Amino acid sequence: MAKAFTIPRVLTIAGSDSGGGAGIQADLKTCSALGVYCSTAITAVTAQNTLGVTKIKEMSLEMVDAQINAVLGDIGADVVKIGMLANTRIIQTVVKTLTAHGVEKLVVDPVMVAKSGDRLLREDAVNQLCTKLLPLATVVTPNIPEAEIITGRSIKSTSDLDKAGLSILSMGVGAVVIKGGHMSGAPIDTLFTVEGKLEFSGERVDTRSTHGTGCTFAAAIAACLAKGFSLTESIMEAKAYVTGALRAATTLGHGFGPVNHFFRCHF
Repeated sequence: MAKAFTIPRVLTIAGSDSGGGAGIQADLKTCSALGVYCSTAITAVTAQNTLGVTKIKEMSLEMVDAQINAVLGDIGADVVKIGMLANTRIIQTVVKTLTAHGVEKLVVDPVMVAKSGDRLLREDAVNQLCTKLLPLATVVTPNIPEAEIITGRSIKSTSDLDKAGLSILSMGVGAVVIKGGHMSGAPIDTLFTVEGKLEFSGERVDTRSTHGTGCTFAAAIAACLAKGFSLTESIMEAKAYVTGALRAATTLGHGFGPVNHFFRCHF
């Protein structure tokens, strides 16, 4: 008789990256590399490569809703990870559908602008993101520019970062990790919870292959949470995983290439 087993499951709700470095594709690779089953709900299809985004096609609300219902109604998910949502109505649809399914663990990567500078969330959707989606989040993972948009604060110092973290925390999220890659010096990610602040130091890797690092970091946190790790353990593992993927990245394309998601795997 075959041995029954349960594999940890993550549902990622995000945009598709035709270049394969970010979005749905990065989430699939990350979860696979970390031993987690990843299902998907695509919110937008982007035509992009290492140089930038040339076209975006947003999915219909019915299709976004149908994908989430199809996955959660059958396969289920231990954790849901959210990336690119594109517009206000997709945010509202995702919130309504996840609430109906009683999703309890939610990792939100507030994707707003691509590495190339192309906008991935309409400006009029930021308020909906902050007031409707973030209060459902177990953890939200903005970088410095995203944290500035969410809070309306300029972040130039550690004091500024602390104020921004507490401001986002006050929006009702369970925890906030502000990624420090855009600050000078070593990249320090800072976790804010009701218990206080915790810093995760790291290594700055000299490479242009940084496309999809934000998606990869959030997906790795989601994968580790699905495997039963604590939030702190998940962040530590995610940071180590991203650093390793950056170190192992090879040049691909003529712009910002992808990280090497499978650097731990031996084929």
